[in-house]
Amino acid sequence: MSSTFRAAKLPIMSTDDLNELPVPETRVLAIASHVVYGYVGNTMAAFVMQAMGCEVAALNTVHFSNHTGYKQWRGTRASAEEIRDLYEGLQQSFLNEFDVMLTGYLPSAEAVDAVGTIGRDLKLKSSMKPGAFFWVLDPVMGDEGKLYVSEEVVPAYKNLLRDADLILPNQFEAETLSGIRITTPATLQTAISNLHKTHRLPHIIVTSVQFPPSATTTTTSFFPPMLSVVGSTALSDGTPRLFSISVPAIDCFFSGTGDMFAALTIVRLREAVSAITGLSTTKSWVSPDSVPATELPLAKAVEKVLSSMQVILEKTKVTRDKALGEGGMGRPLGIMEKEKDSEKRSHLRKTKAAEIKLVRNLDDLRRPPKGGKGRCVAVEFKVEEVKEEKKEKKEEEEEAGNGDS
Repeated sequence: MSSTFRAAKLPIMSTDDLNELPVPETRVLAIASHVVYGYVGNTMAAFVMQAMGCEVAALNTVHFSNHTGYKQWRGTRASAEEIRDLYEGLQQSFLNEFDVMLTGYLPSAEAVDAVGTIGRDLKLKSSMKPGAFFWVLDPVMGDEGKLYVSEEVVPAYKNLLRDADLILPNQFEAETLSGIRITTPATLQTAISNLHKTHRLPHIIVTSVQFPPSATTTTTSFFPPMLSVVGSTALSDGTPRLFSISVPAIDCFFSGTGDMFAALTIVRLREAVSAITGLSTTKSWVSPDSVPATELPLAKAVEKVLSSMQVILEKTKVTRDKALGEGGMGRPLGIMEKEKDSEKRSHLRKTKAAEIKLVRNLDDLRRPPKGGKGRCVAVEFKVEEVKEEKKEKKEEEEEAGNGDS
């Protein structure tokens, strides 16, 4: 056998592509799940960040054949000991120099504790250099009113909040962490304020916010359903600076959108912070109190993130519908589909068709579209403040009045 071989031709970034990378050199430790097929967890996040110019070290917390939306999978979960061991391997070779840490799905309370130890070690290493390390924590616990982790994971996550710089809970996770049921804009504001002040969290983004129709005055049958992302960077006294960005909801269930959002947020926030003199060397990248909500780097970042995501998900939906139409689900049922497991096979085919089409849409990641249906506009989030203390005082006065009668 000849010792020579022909190397495969790999795509090479042009000089223009390199010049357009939005972030300075950024080293990220990404701790999340991994799947062989599809794009969720680190399979999504690591690829997105690398495509945008970040150096990513992926520490995987599960190794599954595919994501759990298929309702069947094979693989293993990493133990807390295995997670610690992998990080210690990085330590012993002096490979634990990171600018950002992203943490996603963690399979147990013990794993959450282990990741907390890693995060605190990295924070300690950079404690003499404000802004040199930034921790983005996605507290993956559940959705739509249900936990899909054990109840012991909740207090373990709460113990991490004081060390994180930015958290990315969905609406249910924000409720779980704050202890406040979110049903209106006012209760959402209260929950975010609680998280800022109780845990001294610098930045918060609550993803996929939806209220009942009665909770807002703008929801009518003439408007399409909307999904909102509500974020805040705290003032020096812990008061939230709230902003909201809404996009039309897409009638399709996608897996991996949270991981895509987290990865893009790291890139775009790093980009926005680096553009402001001195902010990247400020603790937790917190802007001065004089910066209004809609001018925050966090708001600017989320606007770009949602612009990219909206167009990629719309393209995925088109590809999905085509795959499930003629030549896909629309074709006459075959022998296998007529058997008892036809419902299961239908679900598997639909789930596969909805895998996010990422590789062929890199340009939409790097160059968020401007204008059009997917355009996202940051607006100041104004809601009526909930005056808990005044409410309690009024109740006390009413009780006193009843006692005198």
